[in-house]
Amino acid sequence: MSNGPLAGIRIVEMDAIGPVPLCGMILSGLGAEIVRITRPGGHSAWGDIGDAVVLRGRTQVEIDLKSDSGKQSVLDLVALSDGLIEGARPGVMERLGLGPDQCLARNPAFVFGRMTGWGQEGSLSKAAGHDINYIAMTGALHAIGKRGEPPTVPLNLVGDYAGGTMFLALGVVSAILSARGTGKGQVVDAAMVDGVANLLGLYHAFVANGMWEDQPESNLLDGAAPFYRCYLCSCGGSVAVGALEPQFFALLLDGLEVPQDRYRQHDRAQWPAMQAEFEQIFASQSRDEWEKRFAGTDACVSPVLSLAEATRHPVNDERGVFLQHNGVMQAAPAPRFSVTPGEVSEGKAATVDDVLKVWAKS
Repeated sequence: MSNGPLAGIRIVEMDAIGPVPLCGMILSGLGAEIVRITRPGGHSAWGDIGDAVVLRGRTQVEIDLKSDSGKQSVLDLVALSDGLIEGARPGVMERLGLGPDQCLARNPAFVFGRMTGWGQEGSLSKAAGHDINYIAMTGALHAIGKRGEPPTVPLNLVGDYAGGTMFLALGVVSAILSARGTGKGQVVDAAMVDGVANLLGLYHAFVANGMWEDQPESNLLDGAAPFYRCYLCSCGGSVAVGALEPQFFALLLDGLEVPQDRYRQHDRAQWPAMQAEFEQIFASQSRDEWEKRFAGTDACVSPVLSLAEATRHPVNDERGVFLQHNGVMQAAPAPRFSVTPGEVSEGKAATVDDVLKVWAKS
């Protein structure tokens, strides 16, 4: 058994795409024992490389959810576990006879974690959607990109994973903690629109205080500020500049050999000229040369690394940000704990009977 902070917690994971499998990966890395239910034949809704990354660390069980025996097997697992995570559209689990009412009837302290884009109620609750749709409807997507151009798609990190996975994981762990104190389980309704809206809290405050122009590339943190954006280098690579504070801005100017009195940092009338000069200077040398130039300073200049480069960079290597599991480089479990560290464990296939026998004994 893992010695991670969630050791001893048992979770049933229904096969799904998007936020749910990543949630299972994260909880597993923190020590939770997770049984992942897949369709007969081993077909999964989510592709992986030999279950080495997103599907790592789980016990995989094939169950036919359309059969009475299959439904009974899931409820038997529910009776011996702490919670469940699923990502079906509202009403699907109920139609299978595996909804919150049925599960809580078998286990009153059970936590039923539901992950959707639009939530369990409302006019869009049963409509299809993906990360890009959810961040569009919350205002997040509008703020990302260049003025006068369509928004930039920020991978599926904002909606699926930040607004979805992390809020589902937090909700499930919080509800399990509550259940262990009260003996009462509950439903966790995690919707990506809710999560992303919470992530935008700072910007809602900015808007309310008149500190945010509701247009892309017009503000301090959206690429408008010359000292908080990316620049192209002579090699075709880029550097990221985040010199927000005055002392860091001064160090940036030093590194670029720009006179300290040439620009007033927050004078927006000077931003176009400042950006043009910064662009010219950064384009004069390679990304690696700029990394060396600013190494050891607080100018907040970093190389923009590719996915492959990030796994090899010395700074990430000394921190142990990435590890190799089943021949694939990937992130190590996070966050880190001083007494109960997480770990990457091997996944395995098993039968429902095997799992139930083990769980019934412990």
